Amino acid sequence: MWPYHPELLETPVPRYTSFPTAADFDVLPACHYRTALERTQGDVSLYLHIPFCEQICFYCGCNTGKANKRKRLESYLRALHREIETVAALLPRGTRVRRIAFGGGSPNAIAPVEFLRLIDALTIQFNIDEPVFSIELDPRTMSREWAQVLAAVGVERASLGVQTFAQHCQQAIGRVQPEELIVQTVDWLREAGVSSINFDLMYGLPGQTLDDLEDSMHRTRVLGADRVALFGYAHVPHIVARQRVIDATNLPDRHQRFAMASAGFGYFLTHGYVPVGFDHFAKAGSDPLAAAATSGRVRRNFQGFTDDPSDVLIGLGASAISSFPGLLAQNEKNSGRYRMKAGDGQLTVNRGIHRSADDRYRGAIIERLLCDGRSRVGARLLAEVAPRLEPFIDRGLAHIDREWLSIEPDGLPYARTIASLFDAYRAVSPRQFSSAV
Repeated sequence: MWPYHPELLETPVPRYTSFPTAADFDVLPACHYRTALERTQGDVSLYLHIPFCEQICFYCGCNTGKANKRKRLESYLRALHREIETVAALLPRGTRVRRIAFGGGSPNAIAPVEFLRLIDALTIQFNIDEPVFSIELDPRTMSREWAQVLAAVGVERASLGVQTFAQHCQQAIGRVQPEELIVQTVDWLREAGVSSINFDLMYGLPGQTLDDLEDSMHRTRVLGADRVALFGYAHVPHIVARQRVIDATNLPDRHQRFAMASAGFGYFLTHGYVPVGFDHFAKAGSDPLAAAATSGRVRRNFQGFTDDPSDVLIGLGASAISSFPGLLAQNEKNSGRYRMKAGDGQLTVNRGIHRSADDRYRGAIIERLLCDGRSRVGARLLAEVAPRLEPFIDRGLAHIDREWLSIEPDGLPYARTIASLFDAYRAVSPRQFSSAV
């Protein structure tokens, strides 16, 4: 069991899938994004956002809506196709796309033929060079036809929104999916040649016990998940209105959440998985993310932990975020405004932030602390954070050796909190985040 120091987890902190975080974005003219695209060189990655789901879960904080309004969905896809054309035309010749990810929402909320049309559009408009394809899937709406399409495209990686196998927890969060659906989805994906399957699991759910979590982890391992993301449920109904349906009085308390996170880490560590951070795991000896973790090549971007080496991620679709070394830029969140702008051939970016040299320096430290558990920190910055580091060092959760800051094994659940000490924006931002554990 990890040592529990609740006073060190009092302050909610970001997940740091970028630095600065999206909470620090401000108005950004689209011309700044245009310039970043025009100056891009080398290999890039694409992310396509499909903000639709057949069924909306109560817990979900994603930018997504119901897929039952067919005309709106078709209008969105037309706009997405137009944005693909607009963005691709701005990239310099010689820029290669090596990775393509589809997320949401649930990309399989659209029809398989619509997915194929998007693949065709990407192939025509971009210089695609043997890319690694990945996709997020909802087991509740998975089909054999979808699996056949994934096989035809050559999708290698898929992530399933499992969350929990406990039926009473599924009822409480509005995501009822019998185990048979998940088993069938895994079988279809394996038949389709998908070599890396991720299960998203959650702890801290309403009515969830440690036994419920252990049962879900056991079923996940038996079903052969190559990767596991074990997230703590973030109950922020003041930000995510749909969470108001969830009974907050039935949520595990902070000590129970901590025990669940600790049990999850211990379970996967002792059952053949390599830890990536404190809440992600990859099967040792077979999964590329596990190889990246053991060789110090793990990165962190808007898709979480990744082995993607590219410094440029181009986001397509409503609310999608693009990342460049010197700029973070987010598309319109509102689907209607996005459709209008993209449909007219305009760039849809409206928020973002320029990354200063100091931002990039601090961001690199935060990334390495979260990915490797250690980072070199210059004397100036180390002196700045030293007083706030003392409680972690005094408790044996971290240590400093000259200019190297390392997080001890017992300090893993405090990694995000330690990383946040290097975030100068947190001193001025009133934005509330989720619990660190």
